[in-house]
Amino acid sequence: MANTVQASHILLMYQGSARSSATRSKAQAQQLIGEIGQQLAGGADFASLAAKHSDCPSGKSGGDLGSFGRGQMVKPFEDTAFALDIGATSGVVETDFGFHIIKRTA
Repeated sequence: MANTVQASHILLMYQGSARSSATRSKAQAQQLIGEIGQQLAGGADFASLAAKHSDCPSGKSGGDLGSFGRGQMVKPFEDTAFALDIGATSGVVETDFGFHIIKRTA
């Protein structure tokens, strides 16, 4: 089992999510992340969608979070990132910060 992974993500925050300044509702964020997931399933470029939509500063670099180990991310995010095969993209993952789509890159 890997001790570290490298991943990118797209994060959509909503009013009331942790550290959020977003004005969208939770329902709006959930709908938009679903649409982004459909675009990814249709072959859209992950980094481009992250740059366009992600509320995380990492969006400017295509969503790249770099390498991280266990205990460095919130549990649902960590569990998903470590479970993905390299190159695979997750479905929607909800954390206190909002809705994520995660791509494991290494």
